[in-house]
This record gives sequence, C-alpha cells and structure tokens, in this order.
Amino acid sequence: MVPKGWYEHTLDELALVERGKFSARPRNDPRYYGGHMPFVQTGDVTSSGTYLNGFSQTLNEAGVGVSKVFPKDTILITIAANIGDTAITVFEVACPDSVVAIQPYKDVADVYWLKKHLETRKADLDTQSTQNAQKNINLQVLKPLLILTPPLPEQKKIAQILSTWDKAITTTEQLLASSQQQKKALMQQLLTGKQRLLDQNGERFEGEWKFLTFDDSFKVANKKSAQVKSSDYLDSGSVPVVDQGKQLIAGYCDNDDCYTNVPVIVFGDHTRCLKWVDFEFCPGADGTQVLNTKEFLDKKFGYYLLCHTDIPNLGYSRHMRELKEQDFKVPVDMAEQQKIAAVLSAADQEITTLQQQLDHLKQEKKALMQQLLTGKRRVQIN
Repeated sequence: MVPKGWYEHTLDELALVERGKFSARPRNDPRYYGGHMPFVQTGDVTSSGTYLNGFSQTLNEAGVGVSKVFPKDTILITIAANIGDTAITVFEVACPDSVVAIQPYKDVADVYWLKKHLETRKADLDTQSTQNAQKNINLQVLKPLLILTPPLPEQKKIAQILSTWDKAITTTEQLLASSQQQKKALMQQLLTGKQRLLDQNGERFEGEWKFLTFDDSFKVANKKSAQVKSSDYLDSGSVPVVDQGKQLIAGYCDNDDCYTNVPVIVFGDHTRCLKWVDFEFCPGADGTQVLNTKEFLDKKFGYYLLCHTDIPNLGYSRHMRELKEQDFKVPVDMAEQQKIAAVLSAADQEITTLQQQLDHLKQEKKALMQQLLTGKRRVQIN
C-alpha cells in the first residue's frame, strides 16, 4: 500500500543512472595511472560508509580519457562481486564499469534520502544478480527499480533525521577506534616494562622482570570429555560452547561434563583467536586449546601477555607449536602483574561499553529506517 501523498517511481525517473567505464586493455597498463583524478572501484565503495572516504588508485589525463567522470553528490553503487554497496561522492571521481553512478534530479530526489533507500534494497538487488565468473547486475535491473517516493520536503526531513543518527554512529565509531588504539599503546608500554605503574603506596614498581618460556608460564588444560563437535552445537542450552571462532560463544549444549574451574584462556589452534572465559563452558572439539597459568603468573596478566604476542599466520595450520616457542617478559612481583591486568581490563571494559553503544545505535537506526522509508512513520514538515 502506497502512503498518502507518496508515489512509486522507477530509479531512472528519480536520477540519471549511468555505468562507469574504463576501456583500456590491459586494465593494469601503467600508462593510464598516477594522475590527480580519483579512480574509484568496487572495494573503495564497499569499504566506505554513507560518504566515499577513500580511493586506492588515481588516473592521469590518458586514464580519464578512457574512463567516465562523475561529479560530487553522486551515489555510487557496486554491480559486481559485492552487489548493492553504495557511497555518496564528496569530490569528482572516475569509475570503471563495475560501478554505476546515480545522479539524483534535484527537483525530485534528495541524494541522502535516495542513498539510504538504496541501502535497504541491497538484499533485493543481490537476489536479481546473475552468476557468471562472479555475481553481477546491470542497468536493466537498476533503472526500472521501483522506489516508494515521498514528496521532496519529506525526503529532506527523513534525510535530516537519519543524518543525525549517522553522525552519532560515526562519533561512537571514532571513540571506539580511539579506545582500541589507546589500549594497544598501553599494552606496548605496560607489557614490556617501558612504563611502570604505581604500587599501593603510590610508589613506582621497581622489581625485576625476567624472561620465561611458554612451559615456564602456562599449562595446557584440555579436557577431551568436555569437548563438543560443531555438528552438536545447539541454538540454546544450559552450557555455552566456546570454540576457536571469533565469537565468544559459538553455541550451546546440555553436557554435564564442562569446565567449572574458571577463568581460563582459550586459544584457537587454527585461528590464533584468544579469549578470556570466566564462565562455565564446554570447548569446541576442533582446535580449541584451553590454557591456564602457572602459580606465579596472574591469569589475567597471562591472557594479556598472549594477546600481545606476535604469532605468525600459518593459514589453517596449527599454531600451538609456534606459541610454545615464544618467550615472555614478566614482572616477578605478582602485585605488579595484577595492577597491569587491572589497567588493561579497565581499557577492555571501556571498549566493550562503546561497542555495545554502537551496536545499539545501529540497531535503532535500522528500525527507524524501516519505519521512515516505507511511510509507516510519517515526519512533520515545518
């Protein structure tokens, strides 16, 4: 049902829709590159947010002559590989034929509103792609795309509201990135002894540090009877399953035999993922290594030591043998270990809080877009 005052328009009724071009062969011929014109390709669009935030190559005059140039405030949309990713240009760009340029007609469509609408059509466009060497769509799919269109003043109001949410998300992303960078710097300083913290008396720790091997510092605490095959993971259950994947909890089970002597450290033998697990759990069966620290090493400090250890990437080979060959620089004083761990834990908590705020903002914005861009929720026009 079309909301009152709204109309259905095709995309090419709202905007000039043109495919990019780069006719030079071979495409990597260096004679066309290295000038002043940004040459924006699918990866550049995919890695951007609302606005195009970078480009990997530039074209010289010869390159511009065999390409197609589009102005600022053009919506770029990818039509090959990653279908339907979009970004608004903030400067003049050239594009190849794997990118389509959408230039909204200013009297019928607001660029920000149209960009946000196209974001909601990504899955729809993907289902219409053809599968050759790689997925792709063409102008015959894009131009007749039906778009539920409010009057221009309402578009601009919707764009203003969504822009406010985008700014809040961007600010939170920047705070998160800053906190992650600060934690990285802290680890570099604190886990090498370059910066010493204050003890309980307000004095700098001055105790010695010594080098230890993996076997001096850690012990492998695998318990085969508690392991769960990935095919046996449940969507819900009484016991979380922690494996070597990126997510902290990979699934659930109802096993009686589980790890109760926690916290422990989980290391992904294939993935090199490290996790601090402070709840009862069962480990995944494949490549999940459960580690504990020796008595003189604080557990949380040991976890951060491992996080700060550079383990070479061997692909899907096993990395435990690489970890066991590492040496670790450790303060002898357990109180200093615990103080370092406490500072890094506080940094982790700040990162977790910001990540939760970011996830919440994105979820709220997604729900709001669903309401505003379909007319289920109408805005007041001043």
